[in-house]
Order: sequence, then structure tokens, then C-alpha cells
Amino acid sequence: MSDIVYTARIELHGHIIDSLTLPRVFSAIMADGESDFEVEEFTIGRHKTDSSYARIAITTPHQSRLNELLDELRLVGAEVVDDTLAEFVEADLDGVFPDHFYATTNLQTSVRLADGWYEVHRQEMDCGLRLDPNSKQVECLPMHWVRRGDLIAVGKHGIRVVPLERARNRELFEFMGSTVSSEKPKKLLIDGIANEIREIKAHGGKVLLVAGPAIIHTGVGVYLSEIITAGYIDVLFAGNALALHDLENAVYGTSLGVSLLQGKNIEGGHEHHLRTVNTIRRHGSIRAAVEAGYITSGVMHDCVKHGVDFILAGSIRDDGPLPDVITDMIVAQDAMRKKIVGVKIAIMISTMLHSIATGNVLPADVKTVCVDINPATVTKLADRGSHQALGLVTDVESFLRELRNALVG
Repeated sequence: MSDIVYTARIELHGHIIDSLTLPRVFSAIMADGESDFEVEEFTIGRHKTDSSYARIAITTPHQSRLNELLDELRLVGAEVVDDTLAEFVEADLDGVFPDHFYATTNLQTSVRLADGWYEVHRQEMDCGLRLDPNSKQVECLPMHWVRRGDLIAVGKHGIRVVPLERARNRELFEFMGSTVSSEKPKKLLIDGIANEIREIKAHGGKVLLVAGPAIIHTGVGVYLSEIITAGYIDVLFAGNALALHDLENAVYGTSLGVSLLQGKNIEGGHEHHLRTVNTIRRHGSIRAAVEAGYITSGVMHDCVKHGVDFILAGSIRDDGPLPDVITDMIVAQDAMRKKIVGVKIAIMISTMLHSIATGNVLPADVKTVCVDINPATVTKLADRGSHQALGLVTDVESFLRELRNALVG
């Protein structure tokens, strides 16, 4: 057996103990029976707000295994001391990354250039990294944005990520993140969400609501309207269904033909949503229908009246659809990317597909709350990379009623 060993050194910075970065590093090294480590320097923060530092030497008998291990450790926040610079190569086709391109996460990322580390702009998962050689700006870009000649990062050398850190205080989001369970004090949590929203608004941040049609079907659109009117929502992401059923209710008092006051099917009600979408299409847009006085109430009416930006992304099952619905999914994704600038908290209510789609474009530092009666919605969102998503398992009616009471009174 060869006595040759291969060595590399890594550094860890930040709250590496309570955020479990250090244990993850040790676990990854020890998982390989042939690899070993030595902690060469270790400084522990003396107070809860202080950062810690560790310098660790890793040895393995195989260079290939060392390279694999370093790639794994970069993903949990390790900085390789003698790492080479990030490598960029030109894309040879529009809409295609080069082979071996670096695939991003939603965690804040930096790349090492000749004169130091540069933070990546517009952080987003499942993208590549493009370098502007003149400004030295590096940004995430989705595959369809690639143009021939773009400089795209390849490999994992010279790239580091910042893992999510545990909250410094025993606050709402730490408590919510412990488990996905229906057995939590919901009013306490909703009051905490309301406080987060107020704090974010007070500091100029934006609030994003991702909403499913159950909000309208259950008759609680009125609570959402009050929250919008009070100025607590800046951006709305939804589909054709929420908007159309809300508009149907504004015109006929029904949602999919069911009276929201009487709770029963109305004769001929099955036609209401089609007649509504037809008339809105005749007006040309939801805004035009509101300004013409055809729509005088409801969620979409209040979005128009109070300057709330909305993106309606279509699906194969849509009736109509409404003229505001974006039917090209790539166009819809890009529209969502533009509207999340400045968003500090996202509230996702009763819409699995729109929640996952939104999670895909949000950076990990955006506080994200997923509200659904089905706990699988929350876990699926996290499984697809939105690890910052925290869940509240409850029905939409009680959530919006309590949130409205906490925000509006």
C-alpha cells in the first residue's frame, strides 16, 4: 500500500457550530473510512452574535477522492485555502450551457477571480453563473438566457456558498422550522407572521403573496382584500383560477357557480366563469374592466386600485384564459424574476405548483412561509431546494381570518 497522502486545507467562517456547518464537515470527512482530518486552528465566538473560525487539514490516499470531498464541502460553506480561481468558458450555443457548467443553489454564492472574491448577483437555484469580464460582475442566469460567447462558470473550483444560519434569537421562524405539524399554536404563529410583515414593510421591503383559488372558493377573499387595501401586499403571484373565480364572484356572487353567500349551486351557475372571462377579454384586461366599472370589488379589483403588481401564470387546464394570464411558461418565469426584486418575505397559501415555482426563483434569504392543509405541500417545497420554506399546516379560512385580524384589527 502506498504511503503517499494528499492534503488540502479548508476554512470555515461564521456561526459554524450552532448552524451545524462544522458537524456537516466532520460527518462528510468521516463517511470515507480512508480520509482523515486535523483541526489546525479553532476559534469559538464568545457570545451568541460572535462568529467562529476553523482551519482544518484533510488527508486522503487518493487525489480523486480528495477532489470529490472538497466539492462536497464547498456546498456546505467550506473555503478551500489553496483553491484555484473559478474557471469560465464561452458558451458555444444560444440557450445551452457549456459541458460541466456549475449548477447553482439558492444559497448566497461567491466566486474567486484574480483579485479576490466576488458575490454573485440575483441568486437563484438551478441556474448557471455568467461573468461580465469588464465589470467583473457575476450573476445567476437560467439556461434560456444563455447567448453564444457568454462566459459561464464550469467546475466547482473557486466557488463557495454561504449556508443558511440559525436565527440569533428564539424567534418565530426558528420555532416554525422545528417540525411540519398541525399541532402548533396557530394564532401565536400567525401573530408572529404579521409582526414580520410589519417589520419588513417598515424597512422598505416587499411582501409577496402566492395564492391559490381555495382563497376564493372558501369565501375568504374578503380578508385578503382587506389586507391588500391596508397596504401589506406588494406582489401577487397566482394562476388563471384565482383571478377568474374572484372576478366571477365580483360579477355574480359565485365561484364555479356556487353562491358564496348561500353555499349552494345557482341555476345556470356553471356558465358564470365562462361569461365572466369572455367579458373581461372584451374589455382587454382586468385593469380595463376595473376602470370601466365592470369589476367593483374583490381581490383583483383591490390589486388594481392599490397598485399591487400581479403575475398570473397559466396552465394547460385554464378556461379562457383571462387576457392578463401569461401562457408562455418561460415568459412567466422571467416576469416572476423581475417582480421578486426587493421581496423580503413570501407567503404561499394553498397552491402547491405555484409555491414550488416561486420557491425555484427565490434566494434562500427570503423568509418563506407555506400555508396548506396538506403538510406534503410544505415538505415537497423543501425537497425541491427551498430549504428556507417553513410550514403552517392549517386551512386557508382560519389563516387569512387571523392574519387579517392581526394586521388590520
